[in-house]
Amino acid sequence: MIFINETLFSKTKAIINKYEFTFKKKFGQNFLIDNHVLNKIISSAEIDENDVVIEIGPGIGTLTAEVAKKAFKVIAVEIDRTLVPILRDTLSGFNNIDIINDDILKVDIKKIAEKYSDKRVKIVANLPYYITTPIIMEILEKRFPVESITVMVQKEVAYRMGAKPATKDYGALSLSVQYFCEPYIVANVPRNCFMPRPNVDSAVIKLTVLKEPFTKTENIKLMFDIIKSAFSQRRKTLLNCLFNSGGFGFSKDEIVGILSEIGFDEKTRGETLGLSDFARIADAVYKKIR
Repeated sequence: MIFINETLFSKTKAIINKYEFTFKKKFGQNFLIDNHVLNKIISSAEIDENDVVIEIGPGIGTLTAEVAKKAFKVIAVEIDRTLVPILRDTLSGFNNIDIINDDILKVDIKKIAEKYSDKRVKIVANLPYYITTPIIMEILEKRFPVESITVMVQKEVAYRMGAKPATKDYGALSLSVQYFCEPYIVANVPRNCFMPRPNVDSAVIKLTVLKEPFTKTENIKLMFDIIKSAFSQRRKTLLNCLFNSGGFGFSKDEIVGILSEIGFDEKTRGETLGLSDFARIADAVYKKIR
């Protein structure tokens, strides 16, 4: 299927009408209809013939086709089975695209990476808002061999991922993402760039996966448990958050002592601390419990 001199909006509308496609809220389907944003995603992902790109939620194949023009291979993972025949039609002119009808959380990304071990693996997606964080954290926490993740997400989520200490967007998600990646917000995307129009604005964010985290700690799980506790009651001090969580088995005085040993007082708040600070706290706690 070839479209000449047509806007992305008219192309999308023509495909939807041809197949009598109905958007499904349960899959968070919002198709991109802005060429400028499409180009931003492509350029920021820095795709070339050495890349295997896994696209999550290709929809009708708008982004997929542009990625396929540059990549060695595109693995398009679409959960909605009614979109599969549409994708096979719109992408019929390409021989470097595999379409998988499945939930991305059930796809073995590691196996794909191993199959193309001589290539770089990148993730590109216009992610459904309801599953953004689970998908990204699944990829990062399982240490899949992915070089970068360039995705469209809800604007507030993008800003939380890239937030710095002592800012309103800073929290557990910021620290979780930044432990594994270097985030860069590529562009803000207003809601009128989609069909149907969502209720919120979006942003494109690129997460460059670190080969090694900038911060080292003896027990990663413990560090993230502490981070989660530190932001469980944002207005409270770190001391109270750790004590109230009940998950560390220390009295308040013992927690004060641990914090004091590494230079923090009982008024310290989690929102003011960086990754290296939480790593030091985790290592100090680990010394006491191991």
